[in-house]
Amino acid sequence: MVAGNDSVGMSHSLAKVAIHLVFATQGRERVLADQIRSALHGYMATVLRNLSSPAVVINSVEDHVHILFDLGRTVALSSAVEGVKRTSSRWVKTQGAEFARFGWQSGYGAFAVSESNMAAVRRYIERQKEHHQRLTFEDEYRAFLHRHGVAYDEAYLWT
Repeated sequence: MVAGNDSVGMSHSLAKVAIHLVFATQGRERVLADQIRSALHGYMATVLRNLSSPAVVINSVEDHVHILFDLGRTVALSSAVEGVKRTSSRWVKTQGAEFARFGWQSGYGAFAVSESNMAAVRRYIERQKEHHQRLTFEDEYRAFLHRHGVAYDEAYLWT
């Protein structure tokens, strides 16, 4: 607080927490068809905006999705993830008979992103198709876990 100026201080709660969220389709089935992907991303962005957690970029390939978003100051990470997965799963099921059994895997990876790394993470997400021409989802996900120092048990990683 600046002496003599009562209006300066921490009277408001402020936060900027960027999250790189990754999750896969149930059984990592390659079912996210090109015909629904753009609309799915738009739907997910709307869900996150309604949770006061606006998306920065969303992209996917056939078996998983990457979302970079700003977590709302009053929103628990688990609530944002549950909201986007639950509602988008319901939405996908309405997109045709071939999606009637669609679901997301139960788990997810969520990684904090510093402001200085936002542009690089955004580019990475935008280039998913290129990355996965040479790298499997499983290898990509393990690399994220190692890079962020997340301990895991391989036996439970893909359920």
